[in-house]
Amino acid sequence: MPIRAREEVGVNRPVSVKPAASVILVRDDGAVLWVRRGDELRFAGGFYAFPGGRVDVQDSGVPVDGGEALGAAEAPCVVAAARELFEETGVLAVPGAAAVPAAERKQMRTALLRRPEPGEKAASFGDFLARHRLRVDARWYAPAGRWVTPPAMPIRFDARFYMVDLPPGEVAEIWPGELADGEWIDPAAALRRWEAGSALLHPPAWHTLKALEWARGHQRDALPLLTAPEKAPWKLPIREHVVERIEFQRGLIMVPLRTPTLPPATHTNCLLLGDDELWVVDPGSPWPEEQAILRQTLDKLAEEGRRAVGVLLTHHHHDHTGGARVLGLPIAATRETAAMLDFAVDRIVEDGARFDVGPRGWRALHLPGHTRGHLCLREEGSGAIVAGDLVAGVGTVVIDPPEGDMKDYLASLDRLLATKPGCIYPAHGPVVPGGVAKLEEYREHRLKREELVIGSLKKAAAPATPAELVPAAYPDVKPDLYPLAERSLLAHLEKLVREGRAFERDGRYGIRG
Repeated sequence: MPIRAREEVGVNRPVSVKPAASVILVRDDGAVLWVRRGDELRFAGGFYAFPGGRVDVQDSGVPVDGGEALGAAEAPCVVAAARELFEETGVLAVPGAAAVPAAERKQMRTALLRRPEPGEKAASFGDFLARHRLRVDARWYAPAGRWVTPPAMPIRFDARFYMVDLPPGEVAEIWPGELADGEWIDPAAALRRWEAGSALLHPPAWHTLKALEWARGHQRDALPLLTAPEKAPWKLPIREHVVERIEFQRGLIMVPLRTPTLPPATHTNCLLLGDDELWVVDPGSPWPEEQAILRQTLDKLAEEGRRAVGVLLTHHHHDHTGGARVLGLPIAATRETAAMLDFAVDRIVEDGARFDVGPRGWRALHLPGHTRGHLCLREEGSGAIVAGDLVAGVGTVVIDPPEGDMKDYLASLDRLLATKPGCIYPAHGPVVPGGVAKLEEYREHRLKREELVIGSLKKAAAPATPAELVPAAYPDVKPDLYPLAERSLLAHLEKLVREGRAFERDGRYGIRG
């Protein structure tokens, strides 16, 4: 369960949906330009996508030719598509762009990408076009779909996609920054990388590549499937522009379910592992309406020949087990987890056990620390990790004694690091693409916290209770989260006592030496 989150993720606060635009830039040879977003980005970090971003206020003031049929709401989206394409790739997809000198292009692109200083006027794409007597032409931007981020996500967009032909003489160049890299790629080759687990895709990008592959180089033939994705032969479930199946990599489907978890989290990510046979990991919601969402997903998959064969629990906490029994499937868990449950387990999962589902299969890893029986899963080949509560997508996790053990937790981080993990799928929050970097960050965070705990012990005039030590040991945590912080602090203190670096007497702790 998460303890700490960034300021922008509020407790049960509705997430506003921001307008955005994305460009499917295509070449005559059938290739499409995709880009890899930087791992550190708040939205879709580490994922492959198409150039694009949110609609700015300034975009509404830029004139658009041929946009009479678009309406006031969509015209700024076309401008945003043109602006984002220029910012991210250097491609200026407007009539007459060839007349703009290369030096001025570079200067303007640099200015658009730079964050203005306080009080400084931001660079204007519209002013740049006006100086060169250029106008965005909507006819260059063929509508190619509309997608809305699912409600469970901490950041949401209402994104309009446009297909654009690479203009003659234009060259795409990715500058390192928000984007890690990019390349022209055949859609079939891109999908093979997704199949292999080496390229993460959100459903809109996957659907777009699938439609382009289906069109076999005649990109415009894909437009009917892009504007009406529900008619595609691959039957992607969609309702009101929201995809109801999230399969970031082949053989792993995420179904976020509302659960009675600790704030700021509101959902637990139930994961479906496999292709023809599916293991349901952590169906945690006790609420019938959420259970119905999962049941509906499983029923649709069953219609496609993908059948659930069992429930697998990463640990015993209620926000991971609340819906385990209602599915009527065999339940698997570690021996330690089984001992904590109030219902029977059908299979005991030993460390190293293999689950032969999906394209590569999964290996069970007993990684205690959050709980004694905590289980993670590692996909063979891709190194993808089903992390349970070992890692959170935002913030850190509670280590709550006596079930939680900080010494075990750090050892589990080290063991998982040694496997060179790929993408991490936490039970709470967004996917973490850079597994190694995230685990190293977690380890460093805990060790730095340990130093703060030691410092708080040294500053105390006499042996102190965990509650008395929290303000000094957790200066970055708000007071309303002190009770949770106190539990993790206790875990640090118990570790220090076991290592002989601190002592405990009548519930009070002091430093040795």
